[in-house]
Amino acid sequence: MIRVTDTIAIDEDEIELAFVRASGPGGQNVNKVSTAVQLRFDARRSQSLPNDVAIRLMRLAGARLTKDGVIVLTAQSRRTQGDNREEAIERLVAMIAEAAERPRPRRPTRPTLASKGRRLDGKHRRGATKALRGPVGGD
Repeated sequence: MIRVTDTIAIDEDEIELAFVRASGPGGQNVNKVSTAVQLRFDARRSQSLPNDVAIRLMRLAGARLTKDGVIVLTAQSRRTQGDNREEAIERLVAMIAEAAERPRPRRPTRPTLASKGRRLDGKHRRGATKALRGPVGGD
């Protein structure tokens, strides 16, 4: 079990790891060793996540989410499989922890009486300035 928050823990069986070849520089090992990790987590069908957290997680995943509701994370910045595996799991845990926080509801606010007065005063001043630009009377 991977602990995310006090109430959420993910079973390791829900995470699928595949090791692939990393792109970029790597010297002699670049074409021989599969050090990059591709982590797949099915957020839509996960039993470990509450429904509201899963919905926020899928929205948070963005382009890393497939049509089937699977989150795909790739970690290849480290030199070893173990380090890349840890990094991918840490990134998934961080995403789930961020999705677990409920957004604060927005409270609608109203402008104060003084701010309304300032706005109207500015409109009157601007209107008076424009009225002075009108045609000049003859005689």
